[in-house]
Amino acid sequence: MHVGDLLQIEGLDLTLVWGGENLLSQAISGVTATDLEDPARFLQRGEIVLSGLVWWNEADREARTERFVSALAESGATALLAGEETHGTVPADVVDSCREHGIALLAVPAHTNFRAITEAVYRRQWGDLSRRPATHFALPENVRGELGRLVDHGAAAGELLECALAPFGTPSCYVLTSSGRTIARTASAPELPPARAAENLRDLAGETLRVQAEATPYDTWYLHLPQADGAPPRALHEIAEVIGQYRHHHDQQHAARRRTGQELVALIDTGGAATGALTNALTSCGPLAEGPWQVVVTATAGRPADSGAKEALTEALRHLPSADFAVGTTLDAHAVAVVRSGGEGTVSLREPWSLLHDCRPGTPLYAGVSALTAEPAGLHAALTQARYALAAARHGSPTTGHVTAVEELSSLDSLLAGIPADVRTIFSARTLGALAHGGPASHHMLLETLEVFLAHNCSWARTAEALHLHVNTVHYRIERVQLLTGRDLSRLDHKLDLRAALLCR
Repeated sequence: MHVGDLLQIEGLDLTLVWGGENLLSQAISGVTATDLEDPARFLQRGEIVLSGLVWWNEADREARTERFVSALAESGATALLAGEETHGTVPADVVDSCREHGIALLAVPAHTNFRAITEAVYRRQWGDLSRRPATHFALPENVRGELGRLVDHGAAAGELLECALAPFGTPSCYVLTSSGRTIARTASAPELPPARAAENLRDLAGETLRVQAEATPYDTWYLHLPQADGAPPRALHEIAEVIGQYRHHHDQQHAARRRTGQELVALIDTGGAATGALTNALTSCGPLAEGPWQVVVTATAGRPADSGAKEALTEALRHLPSADFAVGTTLDAHAVAVVRSGGEGTVSLREPWSLLHDCRPGTPLYAGVSALTAEPAGLHAALTQARYALAAARHGSPTTGHVTAVEELSSLDSLLAGIPADVRTIFSARTLGALAHGGPASHHMLLETLEVFLAHNCSWARTAEALHLHVNTVHYRIERVQLLTGRDLSRLDHKLDLRAALLCR
């Protein structure tokens, strides 16, 4: 299939913005959808790139556009298919940059779903593949025919691997996600722990091929053979294409489940939903009908809607073998999951979270987890708890990503971490008064003395020793603090106020 063929597919309504015959005649090897500012490490030569241009921003558009389009050019992408829904049209600087870098540019109207484009490409590729001469293939003709039949009948991925690799002695082979979760493996392949699997993918051990499908850095699939000579390279590419077809069918089959999950999250997010409506929504999600439940909220370090948060949360929960869950997005664009905890205690995401972080280094991923609730009416409160825990996770680990459960908020510091930053700032400024506004160097000295005084349980002698001061000097400074803040440090509530104000700075 070639780039120009996309313009002829009925129902997609794509428009050529820029690109000559030489660019439109380029062959398409696959499809990647992304809104990362620099997607280079996730692209392969010959792919078309679908982007909603969420990364584009009016304030620094030239730098962002150059970073994105140059990444496409360096990776050997054949075309950019830019969605018009976000900005109403394809920005002019994106057009100019594509022209400069020699990337064909097609506009995708708001009513055309990226998934429809992906499906059209893979349907066409599968048809082209089946019509090629037998000499092109490494897989025997009867095996290719059997694989096509298995895909059409919804066979499991493991069955496809066994069939495809049988002519080569069925070597150990896996289908792995980018975070190391095993989708399928041949009977000869031993169980592979996720951390080890992810390490193999990073180190390019053995033979690894990316499965072409619509995916984010968190849920990309790979065909992985621990032994590089386990099967001919051409055969592995054919098998990867078959697994891509399997994933396409798998995603289609789960579309209804995604819709019911979104409906459930929307009900919980709005609050005030009738218990009957919540019960019905839970029942429509199958195993989720019976509680108790927990709510998990996820976000990346950037915008809440930054590409991949929902997929990251889904992938993390799939690492938990017995977790039943539904995932959706709230009005404030956070990814949310309702998880049935059953009799196995509260959900723990700590083990898969580090694996997910490694999928997209430099982009911290945060999650907040609520307490258990046994009643559907308690799910909105659980969402509020999870949001608070998410804010605490962001505050506690701003650069590395973190998971925080609401039960972990067991100290004043952790409790305050969940309060929005602007509220913390106002509280600190009002409580510390003149000491909060910089001012003379003496104010900084007084704040330091107050912090040490409270840390030493208001002991005059230990504070003097820690600061290498005479105890009378400590008395003088604390009196000044009390005068400037209007607080009495002989009172417990005033001590707590000042301690909280210091933590909120």
